[in-house]
Formats: sequence, structure tokens, C-alpha cells
Amino acid sequence: MKKFLALTMAMAMVLSLAACGGNSGSKSQSSAASAGSASSASASASASTSEPAGLKTIEEGKLIMSTNASFPPYEMTDDSGKIVGIDAEIAEAIANKLGLELVIDDMDFDAALLAAQQGKSDMVMAGVTVNEDRLLVMDFSDSYATGVQVVIVKEGSDVTMDNLGEKMIGAQRGTTGYIYASDTPENGGYGEDHVIAYDNGATAVQALKNGQVDCVIIDNAPAQEYVKANPGLTILEGEWVTEDYAIGMAKGNTALVEAVNGALAELTADGTVQAILDKYINAD
Repeated sequence: MKKFLALTMAMAMVLSLAACGGNSGSKSQSSAASAGSASSASASASASTSEPAGLKTIEEGKLIMSTNASFPPYEMTDDSGKIVGIDAEIAEAIANKLGLELVIDDMDFDAALLAAQQGKSDMVMAGVTVNEDRLLVMDFSDSYATGVQVVIVKEGSDVTMDNLGEKMIGAQRGTTGYIYASDTPENGGYGEDHVIAYDNGATAVQALKNGQVDCVIIDNAPAQEYVKANPGLTILEGEWVTEDYAIGMAKGNTALVEAVNGALAELTADGTVQAILDKYINAD
């Protein structure tokens, strides 16, 4: 199994954010149009009604969040096309605390990160892990959730945590799972020749089903969803790595970071964040 120390070294050595253009075809959703997506817990957290002094957002009165809505249960679309999930509900609760209207822009994962870096969105929430390279180009909120990365394989597969370096691995492009796995063996990875990048987790899982890769490295929560939806797949026992999720914002936007952290602290203290997590992630 991969050791966390090796991963920490890898994080310091790898460029985690490849420069890529924004997605001109990204879809946008405002909280006014998706009121049904928020849980009763997050709705009850809307006590604050005014934007904190000194806080400026890209569009007055709005909090624009970039995301990649193919990472269930953190962000996904429901049958009506609305973006729902843990991140969507926590973001809406934060917006309510700040007296702002939440607008969610759906795009590729790399583009979602870049949008926050370049000030095209106020923040990015997409199951984003804080690492050394991302800290160079973005500021982050306090952590609001812990993510565990696991390995999906076909039932009966001979893939184990110990022989991943001998197999072909699928992972979502731009994620820490891809970054860590594709790093050199000296830094705890398996090398680029052993990893194939896909646009999203669903495509990587389909490649596994088609026999194009031997396994998929992805966060546990979406892994559970993909396995439920795809008979014949299973998750290897054990954690590949554990990480903290946080909200990314443009470097130097101290007022926004402080405002988001303040709202997040209140939502954590009153149980809203945990209620949202419990709604989507069942404790085993």
C-alpha cells in the first residue's frame, strides 16, 4: 500500500495544476433555480442576511462556484439536470450565511480549478484536496470533509494494493489520484506509463469495465456510487490514501477566505455540515 509519507513527498514534486483553458460550454446554475437541492439542514443555516463588510465577489450579490459535477456524492446532476450533492449544499449554506445567491458553473475539473485561480469564479468546490502545488496558486478554506482514495477493480481480479505498479491504472485527469499514481517510483508513484487519464470518473470506470485498464483510483464516496451502479466491480480492501477537502479561492483574496471560513465554522458548529455529509454518505 502507498505510504502517506511518500505521497507527501510526491505532492511537493509534482505540478498538480496543468494550465488549461476554461470550458466555454460550461453550464451554470443559480441557487434560485435549484432551491430544491438544499437539505433542510442547510436551509436552516441561512440566518445571516448581509454580505460581510469589505467582501467583494465577481458579481455583486452572487457567490460563483466552479465545479465538475461528475463526482458523486459531492457533486452530480439529478434527473432534472440540477447540480446537487455535498459540495452544492455546503456552498449554498455558505452563500446563505453571507447573504449571497449561489451560482454553480459546471466544467472540466482542471478548468474548475483554473477558474478560481484566475478570478473567473469566486471559489472551487469539487472534492478538491489541498496540496503543496495548489497552495502556490490558490488560497484555501479550512477543511470541511475528509476524502479517502480507494482502488476499484473487477470482481475476481488479481490486482492488489501491493502490485498496482505492475498494472494499468485509470484515474481522472487533474486529480491527486492521477498525480500521485503517475509520479515516479522514487516519489512513491508508479510512473506515467502505468496510468491513463480520463476526463471524469465515470469514463475511467467504463474503461475498467471494457478491459482498457486493470483498476481505477478514485475517492471512496464516488467509488461506492460507481460500484453500486456497475455490477461486477468491487473496491479493494484498505485505503490508498487519505486527504482533506477544502474550498479553493484566488490567491490573496483574504476577505473571501475569512468570510467563507467564518460561515463554515458556524455551519460546522451548528451541525449543518455533518448533517449534509450524513445525508449523502452512509456510515458503514
